[in-house]
Amino acid sequence: MDNASLKPDQPVLQLVEISRSFTIKAGFLAEKKILRAVEDVSFQLMRGECLGLVGESGCGKSTLGRLCSGLLPPTSGQVLFLGRDLPEAGCGSWARGQIQMIFQDPFSSLNPRMTVGDSVAEPLLAQGVDAKVSQEQACAMLATVGLKDVERRYPHEFSGGQRQRIAVARALVTKPHIVICDEPVSALDASVQAQVLNLLCDMQEQFSPAYLFISHDLNVVGFMCQRILVMYLGRIVEAASRDAIFSDPRHPYTKALLAARGGKASTETILHGELPSPINQPLGCTFHPRCPKAVDICRQNLPPLKEVSPGWMVRCHLA
Repeated sequence: MDNASLKPDQPVLQLVEISRSFTIKAGFLAEKKILRAVEDVSFQLMRGECLGLVGESGCGKSTLGRLCSGLLPPTSGQVLFLGRDLPEAGCGSWARGQIQMIFQDPFSSLNPRMTVGDSVAEPLLAQGVDAKVSQEQACAMLATVGLKDVERRYPHEFSGGQRQRIAVARALVTKPHIVICDEPVSALDASVQAQVLNLLCDMQEQFSPAYLFISHDLNVVGFMCQRILVMYLGRIVEAASRDAIFSDPRHPYTKALLAARGGKASTETILHGELPSPINQPLGCTFHPRCPKAVDICRQNLPPLKEVSPGWMVRCHLA
């Protein structure tokens, strides 16, 4: 099934109450502990959409991205790709190449011993495409991202921005349904960031993949995304359109992120303390130790993710 054959209202990716935990053991005699990286996350990603996922470092964003790609199996819940269960780790032959990733570091995400032509052609070879055809398509995709006649060169010969263009070419060469962008511009200078973001927009307009765009930078997410998910300590605490989130955030954590972005932090929006450990999470609402408006119910009961208006979900007792 290609992008053109999808129905407009059919999600390309659907997560249903996904959770992922890890068993941690510090030493031979140490007691095993459970690290809850992702807890009870549900959302849909539509064809051609750019969905933003924001939150502090350590909140579980990258783990969720790997769950969406099939690189990690969930502890519980379902990941549905085109309405079918996504197999564990590896995506299975029927889905191979249809979910791709762009990683944060353009220096370590490319094999230094492979030419960039071979790196971009590799996903096609994994799909069983003929070697000659793979190289031709790789060269064409490199030219599309603005790097013509470079297929015989090696990654060390390129700048950071050029390497990320190569990573974009590699992700899109199979014409995937989904591209998971895990902090794709955070390692780049501001001027180069703008070039790569514009390239991603152009590629989406040309090939219509859906993007799951993971970032801690709300300015970048605001530029790229139509909808935004706000994540805190493994859970989605707010989900709404970009305009709704930016104009009238409902969750105190979202307000704090936006205030920090605009330099307008106040006593009601400033965050105190560090992100709690996912191994030893607070009782009740996990945000209450840092929330200036927390009341007794916040310390006792975990709030559900509830709809406060059509398409607007918030996990807060006071919303």
